[in-house]
Amino acid sequence: MRITDVRIDGFRNLSKVDLSPGAGVNILFGENAQGKTNLLEAVWLASGEKSFRGAKEREEIGFDSENAQISVDFESSERTQNISLTISRRRGERKILLNGVRLRSYSELTGKLLLVIFTPEDLWLTRGTPEIRRDYIDLCIAQIRPVYKRLVLKYEGILEQRNTLLKNIVLGISKRDELEIWDEQLARQGSYISMMRGIYTKLLEAEASRLYSQISRGLERLELEYSSTVFESLERRTDYKGEMAAEYLEKLRLSRPEDIRLGYTQIGIHRDDILVKINGVLLRDYGSQGQNRSAALCMKLAQARALLAETGEMPVILLDDVLSELDRHRREFVVRQIGDAQIFITCCEPFIKTSGRVFKISGGKVMEKEKRKDG
Repeated sequence: MRITDVRIDGFRNLSKVDLSPGAGVNILFGENAQGKTNLLEAVWLASGEKSFRGAKEREEIGFDSENAQISVDFESSERTQNISLTISRRRGERKILLNGVRLRSYSELTGKLLLVIFTPEDLWLTRGTPEIRRDYIDLCIAQIRPVYKRLVLKYEGILEQRNTLLKNIVLGISKRDELEIWDEQLARQGSYISMMRGIYTKLLEAEASRLYSQISRGLERLELEYSSTVFESLERRTDYKGEMAAEYLEKLRLSRPEDIRLGYTQIGIHRDDILVKINGVLLRDYGSQGQNRSAALCMKLAQARALLAETGEMPVILLDDVLSELDRHRREFVVRQIGDAQIFITCCEPFIKTSGRVFKISGGKVMEKEKRKDG
């Protein structure tokens, strides 16, 4: 997969950007607060995902603009496509077009433009909260199976309804037997999501483990394990409509008295985690900074490789000021592993030797610094 043209106007500090990147390495350099990360953020939004900065839509519109406009042309093995986004300051209105056809939501873009992004925060993927790892695994699955995102959103809606009901039971507004209908729905959705997370964690582990063996020079073994609050093991479990759903429902029923007392749902996919281990030892508790960074890098690289294996498309790689955070060994390892992808690298100075293209970003404007042959 390759991005052929990016046009941005009114997005944060970016103004009248028209970037035609090369097929290989594209370096975006400049001083801090000039718009490098803003450009990657705009491209990332075109993939159907929320801002990796956690920003609200209105925060993405430039101070002097009424609208933010983003347009990305890209090629896959199938055809050339365009994604166009318009975000309006007025009531936060947004317009989403795929090949000129209006879509109802960002989620309909999922799986169209395949991107993998590395940010400095991603280097702490293994040490962060379980929610960070759950969001990560859900993103990975949704890129391969776009319908999965809607199922996760549906689960979250059902969970919210159940938690409200738990509080109303304590207040005497609702009755305990009203929980049954919500528990049945949670069990159906949760069983499928648990199964998918278990399958994908194993897929991810195979590739991440291979990569970690290389970066550690064969001295350490990386393991990924999906830790469920409902199922003791997800190994070879696929009957999400039958036995898995029944087991999930029974666990919810048993948890009801304590859930009512606490006012929230204690078990389910919203409380699960991905355990990351080195030589059998939990990394987040006992791993060094170097081990955590290496494991996080390998997980993100494995995401790219899994996308290639499952879709036949190598995703576009976005590296937002990550390489400067790494030592030379890890930096060279990352570049070597993604050498067959189109890459966007942001940095303060273009310290990487490349036959690709180099762009300077200053004051929200993009200028090609040096025109080079790009294969």
